[in-house]
Amino acid sequence: MAEKTPAPPPPERLVSLDAYRGFVMLAMASSGFRLSAACTKPEVLSLYDNSGAKTAWRWLCGQLAFHTDHVPWAGCAFWDLIQPSFMFMVGVALPYSMASRASLGQGGFMQFLHVLRRSLILIVLGIFLSSEGKPHTNFVFTNVLTQIGMGYPIVWLLLKRGTAVQLTSSVLILVGYWYAFYQFPLPAAGFDPATVGLPADWPSYHGLAAHWNKATNTAAAIDLKFLNLFPQYDKTGAPHLYEFNSGGYQTLNFVPSIVTMIFGLMTGELLRGTKTPNQKTVRMIWTGALCLVLGLALDPRLLSPNIPLDWTLCPIVKRIWTPSWALFSTGWTLWMLAAFYWVIDVRGWKAWAFPLAIIGMNSIALYVGAQLLKPWISQTLKTHFGSKLFDFTGGPVVESAAVLFVLWLMCYWMYRRKIFVRI
Repeated sequence: MAEKTPAPPPPERLVSLDAYRGFVMLAMASSGFRLSAACTKPEVLSLYDNSGAKTAWRWLCGQLAFHTDHVPWAGCAFWDLIQPSFMFMVGVALPYSMASRASLGQGGFMQFLHVLRRSLILIVLGIFLSSEGKPHTNFVFTNVLTQIGMGYPIVWLLLKRGTAVQLTSSVLILVGYWYAFYQFPLPAAGFDPATVGLPADWPSYHGLAAHWNKATNTAAAIDLKFLNLFPQYDKTGAPHLYEFNSGGYQTLNFVPSIVTMIFGLMTGELLRGTKTPNQKTVRMIWTGALCLVLGLALDPRLLSPNIPLDWTLCPIVKRIWTPSWALFSTGWTLWMLAAFYWVIDVRGWKAWAFPLAIIGMNSIALYVGAQLLKPWISQTLKTHFGSKLFDFTGGPVVESAAVLFVLWLMCYWMYRRKIFVRI
């Protein structure tokens, strides 16, 4: 009788990935510490008006306000990199997750069934969280969990297919998505932007770039039909047809975001490969640089608004996950992971990352907790320490930090008891 081939050993946990995931999740849960609002208040801006630090202080306030909020449409702030980081890390973790299942003797078919099950749970969970506080189920598919769930099976199919196949798939997705927007007809002359929720002074693109304007693009047109297949309601709970997304986010974003996860998948396979740690770090750095260059080549106006608009082949817009955004944001995510990997796994400086890593090991728990519990935590703190606990200049910032600390304690408690929420 032939001996049964032993299952491969489970992969070693990548501490840098846990720390990076924890950093991103804490940033998300912090709501930017409400710095975007705090740093634009006159009383804050004028704090150092009578000193030589006036210019530096106002510059710092401007940077903090900008990078702790989403840009209105084209461009990029740090806050815009949270979602692509999360999606990128899903791809990075996939080779480790499947290797762990293989070590338990699980074959390819069972792994695929797990992938489908996980995708369905993520989609349903995303809709559930989007419905919080609504009078009815809010059938939207732009939540990050829903977006991951819709693209996850496709990414799994590219696991172990080789860099050539993975890159070719990415190029086909991005080019196809670009063409789908390019061929969509522009609004006719005299179009009223108010019909899609835009103010009259909204800074719309013109020429080629106009195909990626807010609410008048291919993805918006598809949502107009797709979302009305589901029950839709207005803010009062009355039945109401879907007309537009006020933020410009669209269901079809999941298609180009697959590329973000594919780049993560390739990075995960690189990190599990046989190259030396330094070689892996260098590979992530130059690949990230290449992605940034390609993204900026498609939309050089991000470098300077003085560059002619007709040089823009595809605006960098996170809210509709344009191909240029997929490349540009991947560049930053690669650089951030490379920094965490070099410091933690190459240099071995791990102790400082422990507070982040325990969040990274329970990212779903923190995400759900941040979505559902933040108002309750804030109110509970006020109940026990006084209703005016945060009624002072800078109070909202302190309140956000306090709520975040409570959420961190929740994850620490779960870590100590080896409770890990996985899907």
